[in-house]
Amino acid sequence: MQQLFYNGKILIDNHFREDCAIVVENGVIVDVCYMTEINSNDYKKIDLKGFLLIPGLIDIQVNGGGGVLFNQEITLEGVNSIVSAHAKYGTTACLPTLITDDCNKMDKAISVIQDCLTNEILGVLGIHLEGPYLNKRFKGVHKENKIIQLTQQAVESLCQIKKGTVLITLAPENVKKEFIKQLSRSGIKVFAGHTSADYQQTLDAIASGVIGFTHLFNAMPDMHKRNPGIVVAALEDDQTYCGIIADGFHVDYAMLRLAINAKDKGKMILVTDAMPSVGSTEKTFELFGQNITCTQGKCLTDDGILAGSDLDMLSAVRNSVNNLNLSLEEAVNMASLYPAKLLEVEDKMGQISIGKQANFVQITPDIFQLNTWINGQKQ
Repeated sequence: MQQLFYNGKILIDNHFREDCAIVVENGVIVDVCYMTEINSNDYKKIDLKGFLLIPGLIDIQVNGGGGVLFNQEITLEGVNSIVSAHAKYGTTACLPTLITDDCNKMDKAISVIQDCLTNEILGVLGIHLEGPYLNKRFKGVHKENKIIQLTQQAVESLCQIKKGTVLITLAPENVKKEFIKQLSRSGIKVFAGHTSADYQQTLDAIASGVIGFTHLFNAMPDMHKRNPGIVVAALEDDQTYCGIIADGFHVDYAMLRLAINAKDKGKMILVTDAMPSVGSTEKTFELFGQNITCTQGKCLTDDGILAGSDLDMLSAVRNSVNNLNLSLEEAVNMASLYPAKLLEVEDKMGQISIGKQANFVQITPDIFQLNTWINGQKQ
């Protein structure tokens, strides 16, 4: 039987509509119509009770959740736990993210995500490899002895991945331009991050195929009036995307407001960089032998180094509205439509419209989650 979502304020075409209903069949939106046009007795009815309904959120950087770190539990069960934890906060699709690790761990992670895609595990779009081809100077919490140089053999292996999206974060100043071109030509999304690239090196990397920047401002040189660096190059370019962590800890909100105003609309993306603490009552975990403690939303090593975040996507949306002077509509776009376009899945998700997957989040007016649906299935 078709589902009917009604009696809510539904985000359609960038406006919240109170006069519309959504018809879903087999996990896909088949109609967006006025309530007066339908006989509600013909459907399984989902009463939204006047609350807001937005498209499901898409997170391109998820290290963990529900007490699970992807690096430590590279299994179908581990991925399921992470995805389920984030669904509680509105994330309906994501890229499980492997932090810099040994090559055998990378191979296993790629294989597991391929299995997830083969088995159509809800919420998994591919994999984000954050490293290991980084700059040790800007390693952050990544393990220095696991950072390595990208080789031709590794490039060829990455280019053989068949299913889903592959996003890789690398330091372009340490990688041959031809390698970036090969990865890009194969369909891999290449981001710059954990990098010391200067302004010109960044422009060259963009020309070679870099299409985005991982957690802008973090793990890269600061802007300087006589040395604009990677941040200015990223903000100037009108084709590349920038991921930002809107938790108030990684970057001051004033800097994020400045960056959003400087960057072309549609190119700033909210990400979480989430750790196992999201969706878990346990707020301590171990990362490569280091103890990580999450206090008041901030994840820190014992030495005070930021280690990912305790942020979820709906909180990132809420923070963007409350602290970045964004409308709810634009904040949702940064968490749904824009990442869908980056990942080239906007034909399937990112908006509430006919033909797209029934990925929804029901939220309160103050932007807290009530219910989440993935492919029409309540999570």
